[in-house]
Amino acid sequence: MRSAYGAKEVGIGAHAVTIVVDVANVMGSRPDGWWRDRAGAAVRLHADLVRLAASGRAVPPGETDPPGFVMVLEGAAKAAAARLSAAPPSAAASPPAPPAASPPAASPPAASPPAASPPGEVRVVLAAGSGDDAIVAVVRELPGHRVVVTADRELRERCMTAGATTLGPGWLLGLLRP
Repeated sequence: MRSAYGAKEVGIGAHAVTIVVDVANVMGSRPDGWWRDRAGAAVRLHADLVRLAASGRAVPPGETDPPGFVMVLEGAAKAAAARLSAAPPSAAASPPAPPAASPPAASPPAASPPAASPPGEVRVVLAAGSGDDAIVAVVRELPGHRVVVTADRELRERCMTAGATTLGPGWLLGLLRP
């Protein structure tokens, strides 16, 4: 059914779209000094993603609805989770918003793969071991259309086998530019 006939309103055929971000790979794609403070770079990326999610501009090719986001943190970047959960979600996510704007949604870090991430929300998953393994586990757990943002060829293949589509960091970083 087409949404003009009410299918979307009653949830028939509606599939959530979730963008799963390979944080290590995306951080490594922009030369902003991330290597000096991986956790700080992850916090900055989280803030950027929260603003992007709230804007509704991050619609993947072939989709019409805004996605939810899942950030997968591994290694030293996992220390960002304490900073993200220590403050209220909107405070950890971005600088103060103009008075008329409503605060963007963010979720505290999770230790296991999440359920579908609602549109406009940014969830954080901490990899227990390999970040790539955690990303593939998230892709397998999530319903709907999953888009993994990474330049890692092997991870892209694993995610496509698990049912996701992939986009490179350039796509996401292009949306994050002012």
